[in-house]
Amino acid sequence: MKSTYESALRELALEDERLMVLTAENRASIRGLPAVLGSRFIDTGITEQTMIGLAAGLALRGRIPVAHALAAFLTMRPFEFIRTDVGLPALPVKLVGSVPGVMSEANGPTHQALEDVGLMRGIPNMRVFCPADLQDLAIGLPHVIRDPAPWYIRYVDRPTVFEHDPNFRIGAAEVVTDGNDVAILVYGALFREAHQAANLLAADGLSVRLLNLRTIEPIDRDAVIESAKRTRLLVLVEDHFSTGGLPSIVGELLLEERLTARTLTIGFGRRWFTPGLLDDVLRVEQLTPADLAARIRRALETPSHA
Repeated sequence: MKSTYESALRELALEDERLMVLTAENRASIRGLPAVLGSRFIDTGITEQTMIGLAAGLALRGRIPVAHALAAFLTMRPFEFIRTDVGLPALPVKLVGSVPGVMSEANGPTHQALEDVGLMRGIPNMRVFCPADLQDLAIGLPHVIRDPAPWYIRYVDRPTVFEHDPNFRIGAAEVVTDGNDVAILVYGALFREAHQAANLLAADGLSVRLLNLRTIEPIDRDAVIESAKRTRLLVLVEDHFSTGGLPSIVGELLLEERLTARTLTIGFGRRWFTPGLLDDVLRVEQLTPADLAARIRRALETPSHA
């Protein structure tokens, strides 16, 4: 499974000679590409700003640069470069941020990307793809690479636990299950836990609507609005700060539509998580499937006026 992304990217690069792969000394997921791509693979070293400037220049010359770095450093160190050199001219640069959110696991706050989605979606013209796992990433990657817009891809290195819909559309959520009691909106690494939590709730007799949002920018407005209208509780699950994350995104959308919805936010609010191995992080932060299901049950049992 770990070769899925590299294989998909290699195939796209062999199909289109305009595609170039860049990295700021972050080769974990693309180790086999230098031998295949030759001069179309460039490692700038630990120089994220230089890499973004190079990517913008290559894009201006008709290339499709796919740039890799740790998510925390890719989105923050060269932020002005991304905003001004990539977002403003809407160049087809694709940014791939590795170990975002809880995938950073044992690393401390300096390496935890919990604001990356908020930062990237705040740049005009920038689009954001947050796959649930490696299979979801491989399904969506061709669409993102071929789209003329700049993209930020939140790379998630987790095996699939669900056979994803291959009919990927930019701006369309994947409706995993449908229901009327509760709607769970999730993206990225916590899809696995949300999916298992939905199964636990369904076993209790609840009707659960589970959405894998896939692209956060553009978001599936219709799916979110339908979820808010049809269910008793809208649950927002993410490994990101609430500011700039799903509460901000969904809140903006509901405000525009003049809608209200009872919501439960499950994320990191305005704090970093306790470092540890992934399973320990999920347990300590109460993000395991059992924890998610319990939190949702409590919210459903609490009177709406409380």
